This record gives sequence, C-alpha cells and structure tokens, in this order.
Amino acid sequence: EKAAQAALIAKNKELEINQSLVMSILDASFHALFVIDEQCIIQMVNAKSCEVFGWTKEELIGQNIKMIMPPAIANHHDGYMKSYLETGMKKMIGTQREVTAQRKDGSTFPCKLGLSETKESGLICGFIHDLTTEKA
Repeated sequence: EKAAQAALIAKNKELEINQSLVMSILDASFHALFVIDEQCIIQMVNAKSCEVFGWTKEELIGQNIKMIMPPAIANHHDGYMKSYLETGMKKMIGTQREVTAQRKDGSTFPCKLGLSETKESGLICGFIHDLTTEKA
C-alpha cells in the first residue's frame, strides 16, 4: 500500500512538471493562444494573449471568447459555433484568416487568426498573430 501511494505521488509530481513545461512552452509563443470549449468559454490562454489584448489570465478564463471581438463580429459568433456543432461544417476551423480583434481598452487591430480543434476534448484552439506592425 505504501508503494502504491508513493507511486501515485510520483505520478502526480510528473504530471505537474509536464503541465508546467507545456504552459512554459505556450507562454514562450510569439502568437496569442485562446482555447475555448463548445460553449465558446475560454479555458486557457497564454502570456502573449494577455500582452496583446490587455486582459489578465484571470479576467479571460471563464469568459465568452466574444470579449476579444468587435461587436459586429461578436454578435454572430455564438451562432457560427452553434451551426458548426449542429452540422459539422467547418468554415474557419483548419484555416487562417485576417480578422479584426478588440483589446480590453476597446481599440481594434488587424490580426491573422488560425483555428484548429482537438478531436478528443472538443476544444478549439485559436492562434492569433497581431498584424499591427506589418500593416503600419
């Protein structure tokens, strides 16, 4: 029993180290990362997301992804997701497109958005590259 408990403690420690390593890698990215669930709720962000958008991780996680979109786009986003979930038709997932995003202060900026999905978990990953300097 003590050996099993020690093995479990060691396994938990290994998982913590792996999770920390993965987050460190994601935080080193040049692109903002948003991971959302099927209800469009933000589950994970990286450090670049906070830098680009002006929100803290705590302010972003648990909120609808619409918070980083201008109203004209945000008003339609949940409908796009609902349509995708009902039909399985991918319009944006698996592609990259230039879109407009919105920071915490309300300012907007051009960016390249790439979306991919994780089959096992139903999560959608958005990778955002700020094009402000390229467009200047």
